Amino acid sequence: MSRRILIVGAGMGGLAAALRLARHGFAVSILEARAGPGGLAAGFGQDGLAFDAGPYLLLDRPGLDWAFRSVGLELDRLVTLRRLEEVCEVSSAAGVVRFHADLARTAAGIDATWPGSGEPYARFVTAMGKVYRRLQPLQTVSRPGLLDLLRTGAWRHAPFLFRSLASVLASTHLPAPVCDALAIWTHVAGYREEDAPSPLAFVPALFHAVGAFYPAGGVGAIPRALAAALVAAGVDVRHGTRVRAIRCERGHAAGVETDRGEFLPADAVVSGAHGVGTYLELVAATPPGERERLARLPLQSPGVCAYLAIKGDTRPPYLRFRLPGGGQLCRLLVRPAVVDPDSQRDGWQPARLIAPMDHAEAERVGPDGQRAYLERVLAEDWWREGIAEHRVVATRVPAEWGRQYHLYRDSMNPVMTARFMRQGRLAHRSPHVTGLYLAGSSTHPGQWVSFCAVSGVLAADRVREDLA
Repeated sequence: MSRRILIVGAGMGGLAAALRLARHGFAVSILEARAGPGGLAAGFGQDGLAFDAGPYLLLDRPGLDWAFRSVGLELDRLVTLRRLEEVCEVSSAAGVVRFHADLARTAAGIDATWPGSGEPYARFVTAMGKVYRRLQPLQTVSRPGLLDLLRTGAWRHAPFLFRSLASVLASTHLPAPVCDALAIWTHVAGYREEDAPSPLAFVPALFHAVGAFYPAGGVGAIPRALAAALVAAGVDVRHGTRVRAIRCERGHAAGVETDRGEFLPADAVVSGAHGVGTYLELVAATPPGERERLARLPLQSPGVCAYLAIKGDTRPPYLRFRLPGGGQLCRLLVRPAVVDPDSQRDGWQPARLIAPMDHAEAERVGPDGQRAYLERVLAEDWWREGIAEHRVVATRVPAEWGRQYHLYRDSMNPVMTARFMRQGRLAHRSPHVTGLYLAGSSTHPGQWVSFCAVSGVLAADRVREDLA
């Protein structure tokens, strides 16, 4: 008789774990609170336009290729990925930094604005590319340790892993506006460069070497491909079923309790829900000391977002960042029609105006303060360049993200600080409850769509090791 595995959540981690386990003969059921798969990677339709809900870029294509192959699929056959030639620009009072797929073109643009900076930028990107390639094998290891560093030769980069992003950027001697542009992803997560891990310095190397991609039809095409494969693999998917508790008996995960008042037994439970939320809200057996540690972890807010229908040009870049200065976090305009012309309908294009928020600040000001912040961002002029007409078709603030996506404390995941990354994140195999496993962004040293898929595969392999 097949061992029964219950998976909490049909996000990228849960989908990949389910498919991996089903391929190896386990009886798998997914319990998903929402009406469809994908979690924050899912999209939605409004006013005849299709919008991505959360992620907006695929940076680690090799990782996603690895995850798809691990579940018996070929990414290229299921999802059309379009490489971004004009990736993004970061504007501030000091100037504009434009990132193209072509390294020489990017360096030349930087040099034209800040003479003498193009060559140091190219050297920096080349150096980061070498470190990335050496460390990349560790991305598909559940809990990398000293032996993994020795086996892959990554031990020589151990000092790099103990540095902060701010330290890495300071050593480039590039102008401050260029360093600010390179650190823009810390703004997206709502935290400081001093706290950010050094591997965020890999992002420009990924732009120029691996490439940045956008899936035709939106980011939701990726989880849809996995969800379709689940049907063929015989996985039972129950949408509209929220798990309210993971029941533990004698220190073992015995199954789950749902919001319908039912108990579903299992030989193992894989939680694709928020890692911290799993231990603090779903598992009563979490030790008090661990509860205190997890409760202190900084969390990442999804920020505020306005979903727009716009008319205007489709000139690149795909992503337009704005640094307003004064210690404020960035703003971001996402325009899919730049890379995916089929996203337009009757002359209207979908777009998203996003403004990150510090999680603690979002909690402090509450829903009303969050909405007021979104209104202030919408009133700014910078994002209207090249747009002849627009209308707001939907909005979300952190409180609404939390309610609609069942997020722990209206957060997406723990902030990927340097300290948290070095500690190894949350383990795929729970050290507190046998038979409990975690999949998702809080278990992997990265928070992109690809890393969540990789995490699902790694969590499934821990289940296989224990139940073989």
